Amino acid sequence: MDGENKNCLLIVDDDRLSVQILTHILGPDYEIYTATDGLSAVEKAKEYKPDLILLDIIMPIMDGYETLLELKNSEETCKIPVILITSLDDCENEVKGLSLEAADYITKPFSDKIVKLRVKNQIQIINQLRTIEHLSMIDQLTNLPNRRSFDNRLRIEWQHAIREKTPISILIMDLDKFKYLNDTYGHQCGDFVLQEVAKIFFNSLRRSGDFTARWGGEEFVVLLPNTPLSGAVDFAEMIRSSVENSSIKYLDDYILNITISIGINSLIPDQCNSIDDFISLADKGLYLAKQAGRNRVFSLKQGD
Repeated sequence: MDGENKNCLLIVDDDRLSVQILTHILGPDYEIYTATDGLSAVEKAKEYKPDLILLDIIMPIMDGYETLLELKNSEETCKIPVILITSLDDCENEVKGLSLEAADYITKPFSDKIVKLRVKNQIQIINQLRTIEHLSMIDQLTNLPNRRSFDNRLRIEWQHAIREKTPISILIMDLDKFKYLNDTYGHQCGDFVLQEVAKIFFNSLRRSGDFTARWGGEEFVVLLPNTPLSGAVDFAEMIRSSVENSSIKYLDDYILNITISIGINSLIPDQCNSIDDFISLADKGLYLAKQAGRNRVFSLKQGD
């Protein structure tokens, strides 16, 4: 397997020989982290965010069950699947582990084939779920994040802006006269235009924290954390100009000159502000940009 694509495992066992054996079995296929007690296991799980944890039941001070409970009670680690490692081959212990949401069991002494298969099964489930989650967050036409993905990102950045008392800006962008383009050239042309302008929006992002998504239909949105209104206006003008000057070529027959209108809102939020109002004001700015003649940027301040 390519090292860059390896899934990550955390092996937790106070028996160093067991750790060495499991590392030998699984090391060629996975990135391995280790811990020898429950407390350090919880800390490393939060730090490294492994894809899967292999957790011994019998450990001093904090046994595997207590460690599993701690992992499941933490928002940071509750979704990480855990395979319990045990030499206690009885139904009662298996029931106890499964009741605490353990994903599976591996028994000592280790069988190379069983260890590999049980870990492989869990990793396949994890990767499949991630693929499904990824697809559910991506707009299939433009390959940009979709509305759901944007809503999740906005909630995270909103809370960060409240904590840090930093400005956050939003741009809502709409293609001008898009219905006319669809009616004149057909929906395939409309889809092509949406894909081309999506590339412009994505390529305009300059910082890792900036985020663009397809809002729906011919509307797109950009989120600019730690950006005041002046910076958001400059960014919006840059995007507006890039779209206006793009001259999109369709089927070697048509040169399409597209423009967009953009509404902006920016503020330093606190607990009294709401995300819905934040979005609504940018949407109002978009409406006013359309009313003023399209192909322009319109910004409003909170309270306008």
